[in-house]
Amino acid sequence: MAKRVGIVGLGRMGGAMAKNLIAAGFAVVGRDPDPAREDALAAAGGGLADSPRAVAEAADCVLTSLPSVAAFEAVMAGDDGIAAADRPGLVAFDTSTLPIAVKEAGRAALADTGKILLDTPLSGTGAQAVNRDLVVYASGDSAAIASLGDVFEGFSRAQYDLGAFGNGSRMKFVANLLVAIHNVATGEAFALGLKAGLEPETVFEVISNSAANSRIFELRGPQMVANDYSNASATIDMFRKDLEVIGDFAAEIGCAAPLFAASAPLYNAAWAQGHATDDAASVCAVLERLAGVER
Repeated sequence: MAKRVGIVGLGRMGGAMAKNLIAAGFAVVGRDPDPAREDALAAAGGGLADSPRAVAEAADCVLTSLPSVAAFEAVMAGDDGIAAADRPGLVAFDTSTLPIAVKEAGRAALADTGKILLDTPLSGTGAQAVNRDLVVYASGDSAAIASLGDVFEGFSRAQYDLGAFGNGSRMKFVANLLVAIHNVATGEAFALGLKAGLEPETVFEVISNSAANSRIFELRGPQMVANDYSNASATIDMFRKDLEVIGDFAAEIGCAAPLFAASAPLYNAAWAQGHATDDAASVCAVLERLAGVER
């Protein structure tokens, strides 16, 4: 019998992981407040449940992919949350980017009812999730992490056990700090090239084949070339949420992050200029505007 994986949160990331798990042979049951997302899971061959509690009671393990602190708290400890499920020994793993203290509270709520919560954020965008090009930053109970190896492999290309609960999030903050800076640097490079009279296609081709290349340049450069940010794999809204979490964490531990601090205002400017639901690559449009470039 196939292992039953529950998924709460079927957005761009959660929905893509669900489809990959189904393709890998797992039985998937999901829940999302958006009926269209649930319809998409059903069309892919997944089952549906009417609450996080019901998902937990129908599954061998539960993956959560959630957009906010409020959503996480409701899913973990709400009246129909995972903690309320009659499933002692259940392992849940949260892939969201949230403050560690919030995840610790969720872990305590599940532990009170005999369940285990792992902190397992992901490296990768929604587009990468579709192609199973994600990396799992797992932390928490080592035996529970080991028990989920086949599940992780069903939706990701690499998995790391990073030790104590919260280390997954700490590593995600490090990774997203770099992503935020690399994304702005990529946009700035395109703005400079355009201002200098170079064609964006040429900038992308040449830099992609040079020492200046980066994974973010490869992922978001094509959107900057096309000057089209509508097909978002990670929105400006989402980036701003993550930036706040990372900034607060860096301040909490007393770590200066000057390049990160210089990058954050560009995302706020993109949001103010109407790019809230556009891809984070739209910081390029902000930088072009600052440079006086018109396309």
